[in-house]
Amino acid sequence: MAYVMEVPVTGGGQLLVQIDEDDLPSGVVPAARRRPGQVVVLAKESVQEAIDQVKPAIDAVAERLKSLAADQVTVEFGLLLGAEGGAIVAKGKAEVHFTMTLTWGKAAPDGPA
Repeated sequence: MAYVMEVPVTGGGQLLVQIDEDDLPSGVVPAARRRPGQVVVLAKESVQEAIDQVKPAIDAVAERLKSLAADQVTVEFGLLLGAEGGAIVAKGKAEVHFTMTLTWGKAAPDGPA
């Protein structure tokens, strides 16, 4: 059964994210008092804070890829937003909240990449 998690956005606003009953934090009472589709939990971090958690890994991948001889390299992965865990790299495409596509290209001889 799907529920909704409210994730704050730094600077104002909110992002509503669908989550499964299995992903609800402990202590949240789902179906007994709430209907599917209602906001049942507030995320502890903003969208920006959650995505910042994966930035060191992205930086490490980028650093390694820059040393390859390829003219262009693309990395794609999915992110889930968790109520307690921030951003989590997803195991499959069906469950992602964001699909991230990062592309690095070699610098031209007379300019930046």
